[in-house]
Amino acid sequence: MKAVVFRQHGGPEVLEYADAPDPVIRANEVLVEVRACALNHLDVWARGGLPGIEIGLPHILGNDVAGIVREVGEVVDWVRAGDEVLLQPGVSCGHCLECLSGRDNMCAGYDILGYRRDGGYAELVAAPAVNVVAKPKSLSFEEAAALPLVTLTAWHMLVTRARVQPGEDVLVHAAGSGVGSIGIQIAKLRGARVIATAGSDEKLEKARELGADDCVNYADADWVREVRRLTAKKGCEVVFEHTGAETWGGSVQSLAKNGRLVTCGATSGYDARTDLRQVFYRHLSLLGSFMGSKAELLEAMKFVERGKIRAVIDRTLPLREARHAHELMQDRAQFGKLVLTP
Repeated sequence: MKAVVFRQHGGPEVLEYADAPDPVIRANEVLVEVRACALNHLDVWARGGLPGIEIGLPHILGNDVAGIVREVGEVVDWVRAGDEVLLQPGVSCGHCLECLSGRDNMCAGYDILGYRRDGGYAELVAAPAVNVVAKPKSLSFEEAAALPLVTLTAWHMLVTRARVQPGEDVLVHAAGSGVGSIGIQIAKLRGARVIATAGSDEKLEKARELGADDCVNYADADWVREVRRLTAKKGCEVVFEHTGAETWGGSVQSLAKNGRLVTCGATSGYDARTDLRQVFYRHLSLLGSFMGSKAELLEAMKFVERGKIRAVIDRTLPLREARHAHELMQDRAQFGKLVLTP
């Protein structure tokens, strides 16, 4: 099969469009013919190398996959060849306490397609059959690939961890990112008022089209003051944080009393400083969030099927242009998802 692989860690230049062996599935897995695969920041981090994380080389990236089942393992009887599917990106053992309790994203052996196991930058990918989700007929393969990881992440952050309530003010950072664009939609679905941030007026206008009630350009040094002005100095009950050190301090300041800051990432850096006086004086809660359970993705997909959550795609590129797609992501040149098609 054709695939995009890297044989050493580095910048986008290490990505190589080449021949690779076809995956061989286990008895509990499926082989999927990839029709579309969306990019995530995790692709960029894995390609560059992460401290303490060993990734076998050569490696195939790609967490978000949609396609057609070509082959099923001998113990799989709930999926058939020919089914149009998308794949839940989180892979867990299925038999530990966390998995059996429905917290499979807390499994000690948790992995993600395309992270430490080969993913969807290829014509074929192998995945556990329990990760198969039927593709809604109303979605194209590109739209289906743009949804799983960011929808799961945003749902777990806002619904499970922060428990957003109707009428609350929610600050959603980086509206132009994949997770930010879905975060706006889920916060609105929960009945919240959304204040979205982005680094350009063009992205802010697109955020409004997704449902953001107010928008703030965080290229402005006084963006925290603007957020507090928009909330009559109260602050936001929830801050949806995933950009890291660059916005962390302002995010804490933007919270209302008893506010909840929920974070899933740190694209601008991990070394974020927190004024602890803000935390204990104002009864703030800082909530970590990592991926989500398989059940949560199925719950969110109900709203995808009803048209309440929709994929946001910036552009689609051929698989052989994966390097260019990585350059676009690193330059923050997109609004929503970048999608590759073999």
